[in-house]
Amino acid sequence: MKLSTKEKKDIIILTLEGEMVGGPDATLLTEKLRDLIHEGKTHIIVDMGNVNYMNSSGLGILIGGLTTVRNHGGDLKLLCLAKRLQDLLRITKMDRVFDIFEEEDEAIGSFA
Repeated sequence: MKLSTKEKKDIIILTLEGEMVGGPDATLLTEKLRDLIHEGKTHIIVDMGNVNYMNSSGLGILIGGLTTVRNHGGDLKLLCLAKRLQDLLRITKMDRVFDIFEEEDEAIGSFA
């Protein structure tokens, strides 16, 4: 998995690419979130438009990230999930836990 970062209106957008299957992927995202929280940046959007596969470990990474960010007074929202990933979140009922958006501007506006 690859991860890139950009900032818009004091909101961090993390763009993920590849597969989310645990292992090094968990470390990469977890460390990035901890760094952002340490910098006081707790409004985070995870753009998953380029994630082509996620298993239960990948879902666990997202849940852990959401918990960490919310424990520090922020929020983590998901953007551009492929149908397969939407189905995974729906089946596990995690679509009730995460705020999920199709458009970046809508996700950014949701922090207002």
